[in-house]
Amino acid sequence: MEILQLPILALQERIEQEMSENPVLELQEEEDPDLPAEPEESDERESPDAPSEEERELVIDESNANEDDFERLMKMDEEWPDHFEERSRPSRSATEEAGERKLDAMANMTARPQSLQDYLHDQLGWFDLDPRLRAMADRIIYNLDPSGRLQGCLEDLLGPDADEDDLVLAERALALVQKLDPPGVGARDMRECLLLQLTAGMPYYEELRTLICNHLEDLEHNRLPVISRRTGYSMELIQEVIEELRKLSLNPGAEFSEVLAPPVTPDVFVEQNEEGRYQVRLEDGRRPTLFISPYYRKLFQSGQANAETIDYIKRKINSAQWLIESIEQRRSTLSRVSQAIVDHQSEFLSKGPESIEPLKMQQIADKVGVHVTTVSRAVDDKWIQTPRGIFPLKRFFCGGTVSADGEEVAWDTVRLKLQEIIDKEDKHHPKSDKQLVMDLAAEGITVARRTVTKYRKAMSIPSSRQRREWGSS
Repeated sequence: MEILQLPILALQERIEQEMSENPVLELQEEEDPDLPAEPEESDERESPDAPSEEERELVIDESNANEDDFERLMKMDEEWPDHFEERSRPSRSATEEAGERKLDAMANMTARPQSLQDYLHDQLGWFDLDPRLRAMADRIIYNLDPSGRLQGCLEDLLGPDADEDDLVLAERALALVQKLDPPGVGARDMRECLLLQLTAGMPYYEELRTLICNHLEDLEHNRLPVISRRTGYSMELIQEVIEELRKLSLNPGAEFSEVLAPPVTPDVFVEQNEEGRYQVRLEDGRRPTLFISPYYRKLFQSGQANAETIDYIKRKINSAQWLIESIEQRRSTLSRVSQAIVDHQSEFLSKGPESIEPLKMQQIADKVGVHVTTVSRAVDDKWIQTPRGIFPLKRFFCGGTVSADGEEVAWDTVRLKLQEIIDKEDKHHPKSDKQLVMDLAAEGITVARRTVTKYRKAMSIPSSRQRREWGSS
């Protein structure tokens, strides 16, 4: 189960770790077809593809759900629970090779981008400041959150022993920080953040100040007629001011926030064969072929070594055999589980996300003949590359509801249909959640109003009042 749960990159790291710690594990190197063939050696080295008698015991019996193999692997793990606790000292060449890999990785790493705090601190260097004021400004800068906001109040930064002079100094320092770039930095709330970005020469300056100071809540709830009545502004003017307001930022520090998108390496690939059936293929190219060293195997069988050495080799062989068999078990289980998922979701692959079928892990477990926890481990943190794109394997599991004609409909399909209805609605007269329920029913999808409300909020779709566009209809 431990090996089964590992995605391909983590499995590679695990194999590299075991290679450095277990001397009986060897790696089958791929032959270069351009090099002349070496003469066959008649010494003791065996073919890596020729398994020993112990290794021949592993039979991937797909018709019997691999129960015997799982049981044997678990028995090996129980008999040798400490075989992964031992640490053999890596050789000098292995240490140097690992060091070179780390240096290469460091050389190819992207430089760390400048942080918001560093950017603001550098700007302080432009001013001739009193040391106490500079120190206080730095304290404020390094207490800003990633958006550039100052959480809490100035008193929280000063501590219980601060006096009135300290508070005056902090207010001066905050005023200085708020003049730095980017505009809006150092604000204590949304209103202050927006006001700091206003300049006297910008369009609708006075109107923007009025809306920001007095009508943010009305803007949030799209109560434009209320704003018009209280300010005397026309609806057309309010709409134009709102367009200018949208140019301001609520997150001045966003450009300094480093968003790291982790690389995705698929474990499974889906391809369509000549008959039109989708078939899975595992990413085995990244998985090295392991085998047990013939030298250590023969040394163990010869009985020429002392008892301590024999015991050590026996434990290492068991550890290596456990890993090799667990990797093969992972390959078989992941392949069968993935194929069962793809067979069930063939409409998704052919027509798109709107055709996804309801699917539970128990259904795949029953089809493959394994426990549901095995399916859960097999799909955990695994990605599959399909003609429709790359998806996490868990993406294909979803609940559903029953349509008017008795067919099951996946919740993803309901969400897509809901989005489609809202996209097509008249924005001057947007549909209420009750009307959305009726429109879904007309499409053969029966759901409760609270379900529509729940999905709408989860999809970040505002209410009908907030979606309404004011003006001539």
